[in-house]
Order: sequence, then structure tokens, then C-alpha cells
Amino acid sequence: MITYVIIGITVVVSYICFGDHELFRKLAFIPYRTVHNNEWYRLITHGFVHADMTHLLVNMFTFWSFGTYMESAFGYLGLGTGGYLGLYFGGMVAASLYDLARRRNDPYYVSIGASGAVSAVLFTSIFLDPWGKILFFAVLPIPGIIFGVIYLAYCQYMAKKAGDNINHNAHFYGALYGLIYPAILEPSLIKRLYLLLFS
Repeated sequence: MITYVIIGITVVVSYICFGDHELFRKLAFIPYRTVHNNEWYRLITHGFVHADMTHLLVNMFTFWSFGTYMESAFGYLGLGTGGYLGLYFGGMVAASLYDLARRRNDPYYVSIGASGAVSAVLFTSIFLDPWGKILFFAVLPIPGIIFGVIYLAYCQYMAKKAGDNINHNAHFYGALYGLIYPAILEPSLIKRLYLLLFS
């Protein structure tokens, strides 16, 4: 249920921002304004804003695909709605910290989208089910753990290469948060992961 609420709000806010550039600028993650104007809310609000319909649909479809499963899993594991919200919004914040530090004095840097949060959800699903199949390039099913390694390596490569207007650092750090978060929330899950991987 929470997954659908987040998707609904994100779709509505993103759609409004497509035609309202002033609102877009108010909600976007601009590290300079976040730090110098104390507009810390941007660490969250930028996740509700997207560049275009394709950006929005890709993020929300991926979130729906893994978020509904994660929401149920968190309930089953006793981690609750609060734990699930901590995953999504914590991932959003964690994905922004690198750029917050690096770009805090650059008034022209802008980042938007829920990709960091979605990466966190995706990688927590890999943590809980490392051998579950994920469609590579939406076609080839491969184990989640292998997908994860490829994804992280790709993010690092593209972040260094740059030039495609995609915040690969947000993807990378959101994904790392998704791997670490469930272990912090419930340390016994580390042993579970080990048994799933090596038994």
C-alpha cells in the first residue's frame, strides 16, 4: 500500500513540475542551496521530481516491481512500515550525500529523481534474495547477486566517464545503502545472507 502511495504522489508532483519550472527549482536537489540556504528538505523532495515522462516511468516501474515485494518482506520479517519508509527515504538521502559534499559550492549543479531510493530498494531485494532472478537489460534473467556486481561496477565506470546527465553516483550510493540498511536494522539477516550465498 505504501509503495502505491509513494508512486502516486511522485507521479502527480513530477507531472506538475513538467509544466512549472519554478516549483521544479524549489524541489530539486541543489547542494549549494541546500547547504548555504539551509534548504535540507531538498534531500527528500528531489525524489518526487523527474526530468521527463521516460525518467519518471522507468523509476516508478522499477520501484513498483521491487517495492511491493520489499514492503511485504519487511512486514513478514517484522521490520514494519517504518522500516520500509526508512529504506526508501533513507536511500534517497544517502544517495545525495556524496554530491552534497562535493558540489556544495557549485550553484549550478542540479539533481532530480528517485533513482537513489529505487536503487536502495532494488539492492535490499538482492540482499534478501541474492539468487532471485533480475532481468538484465529487461530481457536476460540473471541472479540478483551477479546483477548487483555488474550494476555497481557500471555505476562507478560511468560516474568517472560522466557526460550523460545521469547521476550515477546517486545510483551507486543508493545501492550501497540498500545493501547495508537491512543488516543494520536486523543484524541476524547477515547470517541469513551468508547461508543463502554459501550453503
